[in-house]
Amino acid sequence: MTDSFEFKEKYDIYDLLAIMAILRAPGGCPWDAEQTHESIKKNFIEETYEVVEAINKEDAELLQEELGDVLLQVVFHAQMEKEKGVFDFSDVADGICKKLIVRHPHVFGDVDVQNTDDVLTNWDAIKRRTKHQTSTTQAMASVPRELPALMRSQKLQHKAAKAGAENPQDAVFYVEEKAAALRDGVTPEKIGKLLFAAVAAARQNGIDAEEALTDVTDAFLASFADFEKEEDGAKNLPNLYD
Repeated sequence: MTDSFEFKEKYDIYDLLAIMAILRAPGGCPWDAEQTHESIKKNFIEETYEVVEAINKEDAELLQEELGDVLLQVVFHAQMEKEKGVFDFSDVADGICKKLIVRHPHVFGDVDVQNTDDVLTNWDAIKRRTKHQTSTTQAMASVPRELPALMRSQKLQHKAAKAGAENPQDAVFYVEEKAAALRDGVTPEKIGKLLFAAVAAARQNGIDAEEALTDVTDAFLASFADFEKEEDGAKNLPNLYD
């Protein structure tokens, strides 16, 4: 099968597409051939987070590698659909090119913008129009449920706030109210409402709730490690809530 494959010093996207086709074809790799969208969907999530890790570390070499892993996931899924005759990688590229052109009328058309806010306003309006979303509810429902919960709630709240469904002065009050409710008993619903209120308070103050929790968790890990290194540290572990 690989007799006609050309080994090179430097490969490109067309070589990646060819390699994936070889791996999935009869006589290729049994593991690759057995995979489905469902079986490798979590790999896509993992690879995406590894890209974020490389960005956070400001490691260009690692970023290059991890972007390649993400690209592999795109090519993998596209190859599966090509085999079914639904679409292929060129259709994926065509679709995103057309989307970028349509959503940048200030670059590829005659729309005037003054700043980034204008760009984002146009983007949202065009997105709703092209996706035939006629209500804020439809726009909110399009936010994937599979996003991390804090991130999803922040996005939904942002859309609701733009529609006027929010009093900016209420968020901190609701945090206090939902926290007080826990004294009468802790339930999943009460915890969810407290977290949702906390996300609102963060968003209204320009804080990304997902990143804020990540930073505090990192600080706890560092504190825990310091305590554990100390003599008798196991007996004086840090308080989770300090």
